[in-house]
Amino acid sequence: MSSKDEIKIGGIAVRFLVEGHEANNTVAMFEFDVAPGSKVPGAHSHDGYEETTYGLEGMLTFTVEGKVTGVGPGQVLAIPRGAVHRFENFHPTTARLLTVITPGILGPSYFREVAHLLRASAGAPPDLASLGQIMQRHGLTPAI
Repeated sequence: MSSKDEIKIGGIAVRFLVEGHEANNTVAMFEFDVAPGSKVPGAHSHDGYEETTYGLEGMLTFTVEGKVTGVGPGQVLAIPRGAVHRFENFHPTTARLLTVITPGILGPSYFREVAHLLRASAGAPPDLASLGQIMQRHGLTPAI
């Protein structure tokens, strides 16, 4: 997959640079953009991998285990396995970040399945049970 292949989920755009299968599942890496005020994933955790994100443009506000941290250009945030987290773009410009997943078990199929579910809901709220099943199938646990 090349960086030109983009998966759009509302105001979020994801471009995988390295898929796990390309690196013996040791790492996956993607860029993602979050437009101002976009609907973003609810709080969740993942028990099978760490997520490290690096700010490229704009500012994204993360909440990890209740602690709020802004990630802007040149800043990094490591999210350990099991940590409940979420993010939002409260700022007037699009945020762009680079994310590394170790080991590389999260791939583009997760984002494609979520995008398909949201398109199928035709602007209505998505079926939360189906969304939870997609998340769990790909190693994410929705926070209750």
